[in-house]
Amino acid sequence: MPLPYQPSLLRLLHGATALLVLPAWLTGLVVYARHDGRFGRLHLVPDGPWIDIHGTVGVLLWPMALLFGVYAISAGRARLRQGSNAVALLALALAVVSGKLMQEHWLRAGQLHHVVYNLHLTAWLLLSVAVLWHVAAVLRRGGQALAGSMVQLRVQANDRPRHWLGQLQRGLRRAVR
Repeated sequence: MPLPYQPSLLRLLHGATALLVLPAWLTGLVVYARHDGRFGRLHLVPDGPWIDIHGTVGVLLWPMALLFGVYAISAGRARLRQGSNAVALLALALAVVSGKLMQEHWLRAGQLHHVVYNLHLTAWLLLSVAVLWHVAAVLRRGGQALAGSMVQLRVQANDRPRHWLGQLQRGLRRAVR
């Protein structure tokens, strides 16, 4: 049975976002475990510039999440009807926006009371659950074939980079109607 086809722009933005979310999530876990300490401190990871690393990944994730969001509300709008897709995208947006509003010195100074920091932690947990839900929903809807279609390299003739702007414009026109 042939794999379902996913648009190349979706695959590119989804894949790049996923490749940035994973290190953001992991470095966030390390930062939380080393600097927050409300539920005990984790010292399995050596000291290092983890806050800076996490922030750098966040800076790289911000424009990718923005592009992915634009794609989702235009050409990918129909996919947002799936709750797992919508919640994952909203959790990503909350994590990125709250991360941009944080000050990196807060954790170094032990200032854990800031609303934005707690919102960022909530977004981190929500993103964790949302990604698990998203993967489970993909596997339930289309199994390995649907999951595999997100990593295939085949590109149809009408789905090359020169067609991407037109795809977004058509999606935005449909979204406005």
